[in-house]
Amino acid sequence: MDQVDSPLRSATPPAWAAGVMRDPPALLNDHAHLEKKAAANALDMMQRWPEPAPPHRWVQFMTAVSRDEVEHLGAVLKLLHQRGGTFTKSHRNPYAKALRQLVRPGPGRNLAGIMDRLMVSALIELRSCERFAVLAEHCGDQPLAKLYHGLWASEHGHYQTFLAMARTLPGADDEKVDARWGQMLDAEAAILAEQPVYCGMHSGVADE
Repeated sequence: MDQVDSPLRSATPPAWAAGVMRDPPALLNDHAHLEKKAAANALDMMQRWPEPAPPHRWVQFMTAVSRDEVEHLGAVLKLLHQRGGTFTKSHRNPYAKALRQLVRPGPGRNLAGIMDRLMVSALIELRSCERFAVLAEHCGDQPLAKLYHGLWASEHGHYQTFLAMARTLPGADDEKVDARWGQMLDAEAAILAEQPVYCGMHSGVADE
């Protein structure tokens, strides 16, 4: 799980893992909701291809991501129930909400908005992937470490493909994509730095 080449503008310290491991069922419940929302997002994106036709493999990719996320949801829920936890009906993720506010609005095809949706999806997968790696190495809980080690590769692949799909959009040359991706990475780091401290995958880091 090599994080050396990660484009993220900030790194999660090992101390974060100790903080969220104060309540493993709460962490797992939060994670389960993230997997559920990721599956729903991929299915929603499946319907948002740029007209008049979807880019190459658009539908196939979105359905594959949704299938992967549902499988991850099942694995996380299994461990949650083994730990005596409960999958709650409601869930809030201010980190993801703030990222979605970066999506540029517009009428009709709104290719800029579609690009941003793809990049927000890539950012969430990328940050989750980074935190899976931190947990796998520093959580001190063998079953959880095994879970997060196993999820890392899949989520990393999703991030890369969401970003690659942004490059397939009409008029989206590499210069435009790279410029917008840089802006989104900067914004993501600022958003994460503002998150409260709680037992969740996208929580903030407690002050030393």
